[in-house]
Amino acid sequence: MTLPPSPEETSSSQKRGDYKALALRIAFALGISFFIAQTNLDYLESFLYDLRVRTKVLNQTSGNIELIYITPQTVQLFKGFPTAKEQASLLRGLVAEGAKAVVYDFNVSETPGSVDEKNDWESSLVENSNVFVAGRSTALKGEEKQLSLPDPLEKVTLAPAPKTTDLVNFAKDGVTRRMILTYQGRSLLPVQLASLFNPEIKDVDKVRGHFDFYGTDQAYIDFHRAKTYPSTTFEDVLNGRVDASRFKNKIVLIGTDLGLDEGEYIMSPYNREVTAMTRIELQANTIDTLIRNSGPVKSHKAVNWIFILLASILTTHVVLTMKPTRGLMILGGTLAGFIVVCILAYWAAGLWLPMAAPLLTIFLCYYFFIPYRLIVENRRSWEYYQKNKLLSQVEELKTNFISMMSHDLKTPIARIQGMTDMILSDNVQLSAQQREAVDTIKHSSDDLLKFINAILNYGKIESQGVQLHLQSKDINNLLQEVIRKHEFLAKVKRIQIVSELEPMFPVPVDADLMKQVFSNLVENAIKYSPEDTKIMVSSEETSTKVVVQVADQGPGIPSDELQNIFMKFFRSKNAKSSPIKGSGLGLYLAKYFTELHRGRIFVESSHGNGSTFTVELPIEQGGTHA
Repeated sequence: MTLPPSPEETSSSQKRGDYKALALRIAFALGISFFIAQTNLDYLESFLYDLRVRTKVLNQTSGNIELIYITPQTVQLFKGFPTAKEQASLLRGLVAEGAKAVVYDFNVSETPGSVDEKNDWESSLVENSNVFVAGRSTALKGEEKQLSLPDPLEKVTLAPAPKTTDLVNFAKDGVTRRMILTYQGRSLLPVQLASLFNPEIKDVDKVRGHFDFYGTDQAYIDFHRAKTYPSTTFEDVLNGRVDASRFKNKIVLIGTDLGLDEGEYIMSPYNREVTAMTRIELQANTIDTLIRNSGPVKSHKAVNWIFILLASILTTHVVLTMKPTRGLMILGGTLAGFIVVCILAYWAAGLWLPMAAPLLTIFLCYYFFIPYRLIVENRRSWEYYQKNKLLSQVEELKTNFISMMSHDLKTPIARIQGMTDMILSDNVQLSAQQREAVDTIKHSSDDLLKFINAILNYGKIESQGVQLHLQSKDINNLLQEVIRKHEFLAKVKRIQIVSELEPMFPVPVDADLMKQVFSNLVENAIKYSPEDTKIMVSSEETSTKVVVQVADQGPGIPSDELQNIFMKFFRSKNAKSSPIKGSGLGLYLAKYFTELHRGRIFVESSHGNGSTFTVELPIEQGGTHA
């Protein structure tokens, strides 16, 4: 014979199952983490980064940069693009005012003017070491001659300052986010200009957030919104309409804003329109980032792995083990908290934490496991349904069997009762021992009949076969009949039944069922009360109901058992340990029959202080209940 597992073995098996489920969840989380970590999400990650840039509230500049624009109004005023003579005049004025550096960021070789005017401008460009012409490309070592301008500006060498648009690498969305610091070991123009105010950044290793990319040192730009840096127009400076002292000790960037060439503009994290920001605004942001050394720092790839792993473990655990509402609240709170942390990390410390991969992990894990959980729960529901169906069938068979057996037992018990009544009523003289035996048989058969009747009533309830047969009855008459029936049992224990019944009008009740309710309460009070005590039976009528109370001076009911006292087959610990017999169905049937009348029954009791059972019946019934 196979023995059932012990509680220790069951607990150990359950723990092994829990560990196995946990291991499977972790394994899946690792798989998801590996898969997503290998997926290129640069576009989405850059988009989320741009959102953080746009929402940054406080973003100050160093105040060391001025912009001068050649605009369509400038061309209209000068009846063409400003000539080399006008350019030279502007340059000398800026140098005389003590500008820290002057940078031309347009195609100076196409500037109109005579050879002599260009030569004069060339002299001004070359003789000042802090005057630069920005080039839009870089040259390999040994090919520096490619950076020289054609005649008559051949002495002018371009200083490389290319824009780094994400077209082929990174996000591939055409947005400029990076700057090149060095190329083949040579510092580019933004580093040279920024070092005039912050010499420390000459050492590229000290530039915040720098990284290596295909042999170049690069860093991310701490962008400001367009029009952030102070600017003026070429004609206003040349004609003295602005205070020239504003350019003292400043880096002055001269460029165009003509709207003719896409090369004059970039798309920035703030705006993805083609003309979102001019080239000299890009240079201003680049230089200012280096002066302040405030470049955003992109976190290590290991941080991305950790975030992905934690997101997958959390989502898997929440979806598979928690209730949907609570799980959604936890995931939503975690998601909101994670986003807030990433935003605050960028605002406060310029730290670029990965967001795309963890968010995608939560999304994929959630929508992958929700169908799986539904399948599992549907399977469990089907299993529960099958088990419940089987249990219902078993319960029906049990009820039918009990009813059948109870009916079959009533006939022999009736015969036994008839025989004992006949013996007791016969004139034959019985010995004391014989009479005691016959009395025992009679009492035992009476108890057995009560038990069988209780079982039959329970069977009717289970099969929903109890119906009310309402008739107008005086509740006091029913109570008096019940009291008379139990007077002998009370006298045996010298218990006095005191009745206080207020006069009342008849109410519609099923007399047989309610007599069973009252009989059960009175009989229990007698059985569980000690000798030489009193039982109080009272009735009263209110505007809407009839109230009947049966109070005894018995041992009372422990408080922890009060909520179960009306359950079927329930017997208190004191009753089980006492010689008093009972089926555990009496109070269950009393409650059922009372509620069938749309009434209620309840008990008030404390251990050692007796019990009071109260039955409340409505004066008007709503109809017959099945």
